[in-house]
Amino acid sequence: MDSTEVVLSDWINVVDLAGVLGNAVLGGIAARAARLDIVGFIILAILSGLGGGIIRDTLLQRGTPVAFTDPLYLYMAILGAVVAFFISFTSRTSQRMLILLDALAVGCWAAAGTQKALVAGLGWLPAIILGMVTAIGGGMVRDVFLMKVPTVFGGNTLYATSAFVASIEMVVLSSLGLPVIGSVVAILSGAALSLLARRFGWILPTEVRLPHPNAGVMTGWLSRWWSGARRPGARPGQTKEEANGGDDRSE
Repeated sequence: MDSTEVVLSDWINVVDLAGVLGNAVLGGIAARAARLDIVGFIILAILSGLGGGIIRDTLLQRGTPVAFTDPLYLYMAILGAVVAFFISFTSRTSQRMLILLDALAVGCWAAAGTQKALVAGLGWLPAIILGMVTAIGGGMVRDVFLMKVPTVFGGNTLYATSAFVASIEMVVLSSLGLPVIGSVVAILSGAALSLLARRFGWILPTEVRLPHPNAGVMTGWLSRWWSGARRPGARPGQTKEEANGGDDRSE
């Protein structure tokens, strides 16, 4: 491994650990909102901080997930739980810090997950998918344990989309031989998109509801055909009068 690869590996680890700490704090805050004890704080912090990385490393099938081989990952997750346990984050300033922390964590993990997939020899599309999984996986696991619909599934401001954009940027710049610059750009742009989405309320559309078509020539004929076919003794396409033998008078 040459010096460039060593620097890149160290940089990825720093970015990965920053994402662990950020999401662990957010997991602890979720535990505080649910009024859990210290055990609940630690478990949710570990799930939130390490869940995405564990899913990523398991899918890469390159040995034991780094969260279990490098003690710094567990230490950072527990540190996040302790911070959230003793600090309430209720002031306006702390709330803004949490929003910024959450946004930065999205970019950090999208960059780290994408780069690890590229280093493992995967193509651009799997790398983007693993970048997104790394960014949103921990939050999804945390929400499921709290019996909530994961926030990334809709109805909230852009989150997975920010990870998607950051992962694409990471792939493009890495292909140009600029992985470190790519990670910086991915982190900043992913965070910026998340913050702008919160500021302006950007969300993705949910289901599409098409208007009921007016009964034109074809739809009207098909409607009459189906109605006739459902009446006993009627032939498809018959009108009501024809099915009744031409006598439509009421008795």
